Amino acid sequence: MSQLPPNLLDSRAEPAWVRRLLIGVALVFLALFLFLPLVSVFFEAFKKGWHVYVAAITEPDAWSAIVLTLTAAVIAVPLNLVFGVSAAWAIAKFDFRGKSVLLTLIDLPFSVSPVIAGLIYVLVFGLQGWCGEWLRDHDVKVIFAVPGIVLATIFVTFPFVARELIPLMQAQGQEQEEAARVLGASGWQTFWKVTLPNVKWALLYGVILCNARAMGEFGAVSVVSGHIRGQTNTLPLHIEILYNEYQFAASFAVASLLASLALVSLVLKFIVERQVRKQVALAQEVGVSS
Repeated sequence: MSQLPPNLLDSRAEPAWVRRLLIGVALVFLALFLFLPLVSVFFEAFKKGWHVYVAAITEPDAWSAIVLTLTAAVIAVPLNLVFGVSAAWAIAKFDFRGKSVLLTLIDLPFSVSPVIAGLIYVLVFGLQGWCGEWLRDHDVKVIFAVPGIVLATIFVTFPFVARELIPLMQAQGQEQEEAARVLGASGWQTFWKVTLPNVKWALLYGVILCNARAMGEFGAVSVVSGHIRGQTNTLPLHIEILYNEYQFAASFAVASLLASLALVSLVLKFIVERQVRKQVALAQEVGVSS
């Protein structure tokens, strides 16, 4: 039986013009839909000078939006961290009834529009909702208040940590945890000394993505916030209001804060992603050798 030529065995052995064409298309796409809009945001932000930029991001409504955005992220990210680690540990390390249902529920925010999620919270916690009368009688405000914004942020961000940890934990298997238990380690000792160090880079990667989404969320937060200036406007909502009022310099100045966050998240994501790939490759090698 004759062997195939080497160029047919290598899937990357394409003509040079094909490779250049594909690279060129990718670069043009990135330039038009990523780099050009990003540059325009910073250009418009500083177009009228540094003093206008500083005034736009330090005025009371903008500062209130910054504080509220950070507050929602500070609450949502740690809660999603706990949920993500717990869910990933249960799914990767144990077999139980309803495991596929839990996986489906974790992916729910990816398939449901954030606006629909916000409407669900309004139907449950709004004045005319299921819990509205009880909340009103006890003077508890959820919708058009900070708790509603936090709930909406938690919903749209809770898959990120779990979805980064589950594949890695499944690839690593259970051999190290079982060895630790055989040597006398308790469940918590096994978690802190074995499981957590093995997934620390994937965990950090998920936290970075979760935080970026929490600060940039618009749809669900827009529905439950009520757009009350100085009280329930996050940064994305504040940018929308400024733009609709034709305060373009101020809107782009505030938008540059979110763009800067995106750039920082991108750099951190790149650094951590390399460590995650190394961790996954090592886990796969260990799994194959065992």
